[in-house]
Amino acid sequence: MVTTTAKLLLGLVGIVGADARHTWTSERNGNKVDGRLAGERTNSSGLCDTTVKQKSGYFKIDEAGKTNQNYFYWMFESRSEPSTDPFILWMTGGPGCSGQLALLNENGPCSVAKDGSGNLATVTNPYSWTNKATVLWIDQPTGVGFSYGDSGDYDHDEAGIRDDMYHFLLEFFAENPEYAKLPFYVFGESYGGHFAPNVAYRVWEGNNNATKSGNGADVINLQGLAVGNGLTDPSIQYQWYAQMAYNNTYGVKSISEAQYKGMVAETPKCISMINKCQENTLECPAAQSECNNAQMGPYEESGLNPYDVRIKCQVPGLCYDFSETTAWLDLQSTRDALGVTSASAEWASCNMKVNQQFSADWMKTQEYTVPPLLKAGISVLIYAGDADFVCNWMGNKAWSLALPWDGHDQFSNMEDHDWMVQGDKAGSARSWNGFTFLQVNNAGHMVPMDQPVNALAMVETFISGGIF
Repeated sequence: MVTTTAKLLLGLVGIVGADARHTWTSERNGNKVDGRLAGERTNSSGLCDTTVKQKSGYFKIDEAGKTNQNYFYWMFESRSEPSTDPFILWMTGGPGCSGQLALLNENGPCSVAKDGSGNLATVTNPYSWTNKATVLWIDQPTGVGFSYGDSGDYDHDEAGIRDDMYHFLLEFFAENPEYAKLPFYVFGESYGGHFAPNVAYRVWEGNNNATKSGNGADVINLQGLAVGNGLTDPSIQYQWYAQMAYNNTYGVKSISEAQYKGMVAETPKCISMINKCQENTLECPAAQSECNNAQMGPYEESGLNPYDVRIKCQVPGLCYDFSETTAWLDLQSTRDALGVTSASAEWASCNMKVNQQFSADWMKTQEYTVPPLLKAGISVLIYAGDADFVCNWMGNKAWSLALPWDGHDQFSNMEDHDWMVQGDKAGSARSWNGFTFLQVNNAGHMVPMDQPVNALAMVETFISGGIF
């Protein structure tokens, strides 16, 4: 039986007061409905980062019969040039894991630790992605992190994810027009390999519709999509679990030769079931159960961390100790400063009820969203820490090479080259006409946590239009 660990694709992955901005209501025309922001805070006193303007709070999503979805977000302006630097949307995976987990443990402006008196406090992260961009971390869908609402409104597929997030973005930029003109990038990690391409695709689609209708106010300045250690094309990626478990770049044989041969033998059945899922959604839960048991189960028996083949699983569940993050976010002073308005919004790193709603979505391939983005001149970066097992670099590289797009032949036939950061090799890359695959060395599932310097260099290169 596969444990909770293998069923979650993370993405992992002193409090001061703030000035409250009162609840507002905005009426949108056309097919938009009321967007309400409750408890937005401009934390001018400096929660987590004293040097920049920040916002946090809720947007109420009223769409397609869903009447009680309240999405929580936390945004920090760029430490550099906030009026012109790009705007990044960060989407954590799971499905069902909080964006605040990434903010406080991966790429946000601070982390949480105990001070000299044993009290929880924030510590500045010098390698925050806010060094060169304004970044918004979202808790989505409903039920994730501090986001709350009726369980009957929970999303269960990518159509729901992308429509709700598109609605959120339109409302956010309408209320905060100073950010609407900035170059916009969608980043996703882990199950964000499903989420992020769909949100970018929906933004692109919405831009086309807005342009045709002459509604320039609804055009979002989409410039790029990036996915880190994501699950995007299961029909290809599930073919690489046996190799990653037994023949990875670190020489870690997490399974026996007999188990390896068994995984290889089971692979054709798994891929056949995934392909049937594409034709009939009713086949998808069985494909998820069969493939995860056959391809992830043997690895779990090793006791190794599925997010990093180099280390043991330290804590049951997510394998990492996020207890200090959880405790800090659970403080009433933190909740008050962030504008958490509902007592029912009890923060947890991941919500298994949300996770289980996606059993029919897990094995759906999402790579079809990428070619039209590339054709439209939108840059796409697929990056992967090469010590991760659960969304490993081998599978991510394989689907990138197989992607049917205009530059397929050139991209597939070129050689990888060293990716250098500060004079040292940090990984391997190949790029062609806006499409990049990047293998990040000495990093697991959460690249910014394991390689903060190199991850920041990666982001700065991508959002500046640089070449890897």
